[in-house]
Amino acid sequence: MGRDTGAKCRQCRREGEKLFLKGDRCYSRSCALAGSRRVSPPGEGPKKRRPRKSQYQIHLREKQKARRIYGVRERQFRNYVAQAKRKKGVTGEALLELLERRMDNMVYRAGLASSRQQARQMITHGHFLLNGRPTNIPSTILKDGDVVAVKESRRDRVKGIVEANKDRDVPAWLEKNAEAMKFQVIAPPNVEQMGLNIAAHLIVEFYSR
Repeated sequence: MGRDTGAKCRQCRREGEKLFLKGDRCYSRSCALAGSRRVSPPGEGPKKRRPRKSQYQIHLREKQKARRIYGVRERQFRNYVAQAKRKKGVTGEALLELLERRMDNMVYRAGLASSRQQARQMITHGHFLLNGRPTNIPSTILKDGDVVAVKESRRDRVKGIVEANKDRDVPAWLEKNAEAMKFQVIAPPNVEQMGLNIAAHLIVEFYSR
């Protein structure tokens, strides 16, 4: 299965919650899930009663939600699950940590991009240095101590994006230097502080069938 290139708000409606796929729009009144109004999944009209979800559907929706949040293809996601199973500790937590360590996610978390999709595009276009070397691979897994910086020649292009996201909270596992437009990974990502409503154990169970 390839990356879902459909409308981002449609993906949020399908999962029934904000996935923060469109940057600033997700925090505004323009968001399809803004306010207290009830929004039906795409293709379904408002119903008084919906049939109970099967266990398979519950597991599938959780997997799809995580894939959409991080913008990962099915084959990539399956590989991450396999890697997580080989790690010590809780497999679900290891999976979320792997996804969180992706470079495109870290760039977004540090406020150098308005969304993970934008971060992925910026990396692909060669806007960043990883430990002083050019990189264009969004899926690179960052390690503790890695430093990511905007190329000096690209700072004018990125300046407006960084300024727009200057008030975003940066997670404790990143140390950001806004003036230099760079950040460093200083600790492993903490699952409890990710702020994501993902039941990782359901994803592991889905691939264990």
